[in-house]
Amino acid sequence: MRAFLGTDDVEGLIDRPVAEVSRLAGGTKKGVYRVRLGGDSGTVILYRWTAAENYWPSVATAPDDPFDGEAGMAEFEANHAALRGAGVRVPELLELSHDGAFALVEDAGSESLERLMERDPVAAAAPLTELGAALRRMHADVTGHYGPLTRPAGPQRPAEDMVVDRALRHLAAAAEQDTRLAAARERIADRLHRLRAAVTPRREFALVHGELGPDHVLVNEAGEPVLIDFEGLVRFDAEWDHAWTAMRFEADYPRLEPPPLDPARLDLYTYAQVLSLIEGPLRIAATDFPDRQWMLDLAEWNIAKVLRQ
Repeated sequence: MRAFLGTDDVEGLIDRPVAEVSRLAGGTKKGVYRVRLGGDSGTVILYRWTAAENYWPSVATAPDDPFDGEAGMAEFEANHAALRGAGVRVPELLELSHDGAFALVEDAGSESLERLMERDPVAAAAPLTELGAALRRMHADVTGHYGPLTRPAGPQRPAEDMVVDRALRHLAAAAEQDTRLAAARERIADRLHRLRAAVTPRREFALVHGELGPDHVLVNEAGEPVLIDFEGLVRFDAEWDHAWTAMRFEADYPRLEPPPLDPARLDLYTYAQVLSLIEGPLRIAATDFPDRQWMLDLAEWNIAKVLRQ
């Protein structure tokens, strides 16, 4: 049984009177808790990075894979500073404890952009417009190397080659668990290589959230979009972000006013991400993750997608 935090535990961590603690659903690598402080002092959000909060089993990765590295407190601290420096709204950092492996941030509310888009598309228009502007600011901040902000720059192979190798690892792992993918494995690999062959060289790497869907954006009382779950922020091709946001925002994606993109690079990254959305859910579904069926359904959705393509 996993040990999550209770009121006494949190009060011992943050050294403040605590009236109530609620663990919020959705986290797979960290624990997220809403903490109601004593004395009518409002609420804050506590992030906690420990093995007990991380459901992901470790797997072998390539040394230059920027997406499968650590996603803990050091990454949170560096990425928080980088996003603020780019003029992107993130929760205000109130306290950071490396000893206790936790961060205390402002409570930006419980209204996600995803729920607002479903409930009131008109009210979601302004946050969508500002989110698109925030993405453009992130993607305008470019350097000549890719990777996590906490990893020193060094010699690197082309980003698109790294993505193909990563996708082939995901395909191999998923094919071991699904006979349909095993039967189609060669054709899927051929398609990956054809998509790679169409990509022309480029070395301009932006700040990329990596998993920016409407569920990773809160809308606060002022109507501002607030980015969360950004430990996976890396420097990479802007098309990586847009491949993800196009999938997650679907019909609302044009409302983000995306800039001109490299269509060949976008096609490759979209296909690679579909494969990652098979391997990852199948891997975490084999653990004690509480919503196992949701992960299996997500994998099945993407298996059908990759086989259609």
